Amino acid sequence: MDTKKKGFNTKLIHAGAFEEPFGSATVPIYQTSTFKFKNAQHGADCFSGKSDGYIYTRIGNPTIRALENNIAELENGFDGIATSSGMAAVSSVYMALLGAGAHIISSDAVYGPARGVLEQDFSRYNVEASFVNTSKLENIIAAIKPNTKVLYIETPANPTMDITDIEACAKIAKQHNLLLVVDNTFCSPYLQKPLDLGADVVLHSVTKFINGHADIVGGIIVAKDPEIYKKIRHSMVYMGCNMDPTQAFMVLRGVKTLAIRIERAQESAMKVAKFLQEHPKVEWLRYPGLESHPQYELAKKQMNGFGSMMSFGLEGGYEAGKKLMDNVHLALLAVSLGGVETLIQHPASMTHAAVSKENKIVAGITDDLVRFSVGIEDVEDIIEDLKHGLSII
Repeated sequence: MDTKKKGFNTKLIHAGAFEEPFGSATVPIYQTSTFKFKNAQHGADCFSGKSDGYIYTRIGNPTIRALENNIAELENGFDGIATSSGMAAVSSVYMALLGAGAHIISSDAVYGPARGVLEQDFSRYNVEASFVNTSKLENIIAAIKPNTKVLYIETPANPTMDITDIEACAKIAKQHNLLLVVDNTFCSPYLQKPLDLGADVVLHSVTKFINGHADIVGGIIVAKDPEIYKKIRHSMVYMGCNMDPTQAFMVLRGVKTLAIRIERAQESAMKVAKFLQEHPKVEWLRYPGLESHPQYELAKKQMNGFGSMMSFGLEGGYEAGKKLMDNVHLALLAVSLGGVETLIQHPASMTHAAVSKENKIVAGITDDLVRFSVGIEDVEDIIEDLKHGLSII
């Protein structure tokens, strides 16, 4: 079925599927390391690129290919590259698009390891990185150098919930001959399509909303341009960052319910945010769906909904936050996000622990910041759980 002109929910379920000889209703798991050639010429044609046949699962696999095609279509991109983790996706992009002596500008409030690998590992190969608040476009322009190659943004930012103007960043990138890469994990293709707004590459930790069930780890990259796609796939294959077929099967199963999961979670998130906003023990709250968010109008413009992620701080700072996290019972004290279950965590000591205290402060990742991922439980139970935890403080 050609799904390109179909609706989003139809694409979620059918995009990427292929005719399977036994008539399987779902894409099967091709759990094999290697593939048999029809004859010597077929093998030679596969290696030379004259044939689309499969060779070795690190290079390609039908189950993985179905997922890559599915997400590429959801993001309106040229093609997808599935990876073993979200960080494998980030690292493949860095490896492909940055060379020795290159410079990258990144959002300062970005997933901790995505920053850490630049500061601790790529820096050893003379790759420079500037981390700025990309929600303020003047910071990006001021950070551009002659050797800048990539502008890397995460919006909404993890965990501050800052919103960066993707379309404006695309214009800046084009003016200065940069590639714009957007981490779209917090939104998924359902809420935001960066390639449509001018980005060159979009990536996700599919561990989060796209899979949505906290049972696999994985990543995916979608490129708009065929040449950029080839460059990133080359890096991914040679570094061995490929996804496993069973992972791909699980993600294909999870993505089918992406829209209904997000709709339910963000409906609840708005109610949770309003509850927290009015609670006397909550000192501040960041949720894109509230007018109190500094980029509320931008969120309305570039997102198809406000999502289910928020961050907040309590009177009493970190100790108060710690007491809250130790006294909720429905929300799980765990890292990750975007699953069917509600999660709560403390970024300064958990996901962003590798970022220096000084850099955390500059990025707005304060010790009192609590990150909250609203799940699809009954919203009354989520609020009651928070109410109980807050009453202990």
